[in-house]
Amino acid sequence: MNAAVWVVHPPRAEADALAQALDIPPALARVLVNRKILTEAAAREFLFGDLDKLHDPYLMKDMDKAVARVETAIARGEKILIFGDYDVDGVLSTVMLKKALTTLGAQADYFIPERLTDGYGIKDDHVRIPVERGASLVISVDCGIKSVEFTARAKEQGVDVIITDHHRPGDTLPAAAAVLNPVLADSGYPDAGLAGVGVTFKLVQALLEKAGRPAGLPHYMKLVSIGTVADVAELKGENRLFVKLGLKGLRDVANPGLRSLLDACGLRSRKISEGDLGFRIGPRINAAGRMGMTDLAVRLFFSEDPAETLALVQKLDDLNAQRQKTEERIFNEAKDRVETRGLDKKYKCLVLGSPDWHRGVIGIVASKLKDAFNRPVILFHYEDGKAHGSGRSISDVPLIDLLEDCKEHFTSYGGHRLAVGCTLPTAGMAAFRAALNPLADARIPEDSLKKKIKIDGPLAFADIDERFMGVFALLVPFGVGNPKPLFMADNVEVISDPQVLKGKHLKFLARQNGRVLEALGWDKADWRHLLRRGSRVSLAFSLMTSEYMGERKVNLSLEDLRT
Repeated sequence: MNAAVWVVHPPRAEADALAQALDIPPALARVLVNRKILTEAAAREFLFGDLDKLHDPYLMKDMDKAVARVETAIARGEKILIFGDYDVDGVLSTVMLKKALTTLGAQADYFIPERLTDGYGIKDDHVRIPVERGASLVISVDCGIKSVEFTARAKEQGVDVIITDHHRPGDTLPAAAAVLNPVLADSGYPDAGLAGVGVTFKLVQALLEKAGRPAGLPHYMKLVSIGTVADVAELKGENRLFVKLGLKGLRDVANPGLRSLLDACGLRSRKISEGDLGFRIGPRINAAGRMGMTDLAVRLFFSEDPAETLALVQKLDDLNAQRQKTEERIFNEAKDRVETRGLDKKYKCLVLGSPDWHRGVIGIVASKLKDAFNRPVILFHYEDGKAHGSGRSISDVPLIDLLEDCKEHFTSYGGHRLAVGCTLPTAGMAAFRAALNPLADARIPEDSLKKKIKIDGPLAFADIDERFMGVFALLVPFGVGNPKPLFMADNVEVISDPQVLKGKHLKFLARQNGRVLEALGWDKADWRHLLRRGSRVSLAFSLMTSEYMGERKVNLSLEDLRT
């Protein structure tokens, strides 16, 4: 029960100053300081920032070149081909840019490779696609930063290329008409953490503002918010603003496809949260790409026919259900293999593969295994002599750095700090493992593999009042970089017999100094053996609200407990 280490942020003087300057509860000022928000100005922007806080898109290197080339293409009637990606980030980037270009009078088409046949990114031989379709300008979204040969070949065919991406570059940048990527050392952009949709939005912002149509920008924010959360981008700076404003916009949706999708998720009649973006909306869009039918998701956002949008959403729902079953089977197989062979006792980074594991879902399963064993995981699908891998990592371990130092083993690789993809010959797997394992042993401290629960500070039940919850609501959206605050409370008495809900959740009443709150432990049914009425415990918890019969109630969502 006490396997997890509780790491409590120490109190800091800046929190006292913020609490006084902003007139907010000290516990919430401490949360802001824990997120490295240390000044009154930074806190006000974090809590109250709006559309006027968006950065100037021209701060990003090459934005002027990109806008000028697109304007020339529109003026000349050139055909523009958007080259996208099959995940949520790539699909919504494609949709956004096509809608914006069409609004501005451009002839815009798109191409998205299929995950199961083409794999990730722009391949050298993809140059045939713009040539066959008569496009003289290609704009990549959420991909392309390593497409050096493609860009050179396209130029030879009279096709210019604009790259918009957020992944790390290779040793050489493509010789493109413009390269928009905030992670480049010389990009000049103040926010390096944008997802692909964020970079695409900055191009859309620049184009619409130049054309005198900035009023249309909030409409795109809805899609940016979904893509940003689905791509697990850090919710700091501009990303936080995108999601905050997008969630507000999703209360009023005009697009028939998006409306149908919200209906299917049961979200049209209630307030939408960042959790809904990541666990309801995103997975349905993603399912199309994961199961090899990406175009279904793109078509959904362009359809004006209610019957068609309903059919497309039903198909996405079916694909998502199929994905969930496939994912569960692979997770159980992989978990059993790790436990049976004691692999988590031998290796700091788990590497597993099978020809029977669906290539489209191994990334999700890697993420679940990463959570289960608290270490980086890379899973592979073997097919036609190739090993296609997808990896996820814990917060302390930048997995892309480990791959960088094994790059001689790959035919292709890329990704972010905590999410990677790679391909290599199946025959090279043993050599890859032999290279990776010593690197992981040397670079991953044992302490990093212990599950840590990072607690913002103590919070007495008596302090959780209406004013507190009003300020707490300003901290949303929560996610990577702005996790939901975790608090702790000692000397808490269990005053009801714990109940098991749906066979897996736990509920009981908790009392501290006379104040009683309902405590819910999601997937914590096994705790019932540790608790009984009259027990005294320490709790690590977040806060959640619910409404019943018009009455709003605050509950504790339990992360851990100590008896």
